[in-house]
Amino acid sequence: MRGIASYDAMESIRNTNEWLGATARALGAYPAFAMAPHPMFRLISAWGRVAERSFHRMVVKPDWDIPPVLGSEGQDHLVYVEQELARPFGNLVRFRVARREPMERRVLLVAPMSGHYATLLRSTVTSLLPDCDVWVTDWTNARDIPVSEGRFDVEDYAEYLVDFIRHLGPDLHVVAVCQPAPLALAATAMLARDEPAAQPRTLTLIGGPIDPDAAATDVTDFGNRVTMGELDAFMIQQVGFKYRGAGRMVYPGLAQLSSFIAMNAETHGRAFADQIFAEASGKASEHDKHNKFYDEYLAVMDMTAEFYLSTVERIFKNGEIAANAFTVRGRHVDLAAIRDVAIMTVEGANDDISAPGQCVAALRLCSGVPDANKAQHLEPGAGHYGIFAGKSWRLRIRPLVLNFMDEHGGATKPAPDEAPSRPSRKRRKGSEAIGDTRPGGPEDDSKIAV
Repeated sequence: MRGIASYDAMESIRNTNEWLGATARALGAYPAFAMAPHPMFRLISAWGRVAERSFHRMVVKPDWDIPPVLGSEGQDHLVYVEQELARPFGNLVRFRVARREPMERRVLLVAPMSGHYATLLRSTVTSLLPDCDVWVTDWTNARDIPVSEGRFDVEDYAEYLVDFIRHLGPDLHVVAVCQPAPLALAATAMLARDEPAAQPRTLTLIGGPIDPDAAATDVTDFGNRVTMGELDAFMIQQVGFKYRGAGRMVYPGLAQLSSFIAMNAETHGRAFADQIFAEASGKASEHDKHNKFYDEYLAVMDMTAEFYLSTVERIFKNGEIAANAFTVRGRHVDLAAIRDVAIMTVEGANDDISAPGQCVAALRLCSGVPDANKAQHLEPGAGHYGIFAGKSWRLRIRPLVLNFMDEHGGATKPAPDEAPSRPSRKRRKGSEAIGDTRPGGPEDDSKIAV
């Protein structure tokens, strides 16, 4: 029964705050108070609306809500989200564009399993769909997985990726965002060793901790500062009886969310204060910048304890990927075995989650890949979120990635007109600010730890 009390205590606090928000919203909007038009009642109701929505979002999986794709003849093509492969700990999801012929570019987006749902990549999917057929790894909230389904750690994660890539076939481009980058690299090496014909054509790694020691961040400092015993004792809890995964040991999403917010508490506090006043003055709306951002940011999921602990120990503390010493089921996964896959890395100059230098280490480790099939890009002024979903991704990085796929994948369809020249094989430097860096807006390049 270890940890059930603390797990249920967190859920009780969340549930209580959601209830208090609903109560304040109703109380502040009570018709009788309209006879005394004091601004206090507007503020009470506004605080209630913001609080109720915020605490409710913490236990709700967001919808994909992918908009229709505009066809060449001006027609809208609806996008259907379909489950292609079902697994206990995660599914392979396809975004089927109705009434459209298959595209030459076939892309698998490997979503992070680090506290947020795969819907964090919604804008990434939306931006790729006009030019690609897209699939995504849709990981399951650990609290909803019965204990009878067994364990799930970094080795299981890598094997899931191998199965997904093998299922989709070799004419595939894999794009891994942040946390899964080292495991996507390992999965590619496993295919190179065991089934070379099933390897993807290209592998794009975006802001991932391939070598966490290459550049220190708060994330790597925490991993080096805390012992595995402390993590097991203080971070791991047991799912309560409210959920299907009752009894499973997890790293709770609510605990992860508190860490996310603590990293930038002042900015988040100001964003919520501004939203309360916007609600009170009638300037807020259902789909304004604040709600669009925080509906996703606050939606968190639990990770299995073994996955969280093995990630910290093997990827961050022991640096098994960085040392080319990673093993799966006792077999060494040699990154040098990758020879026929073109590899590109993308980093943000202002990324304080996976700092510049951590991801580009993949090119050194893949010594079997010819230099002509390697590329790297350092985006000036971009933070972590911006390199896969913000303005930096849309205006510069996405066209570069599509060009890289075309160059090494045999696709003949040109990249969009706004595409700049191909990514440099030397690191680019720059420091100009890009876009709006305040949480709450679609151009946000700020901290979302993935």
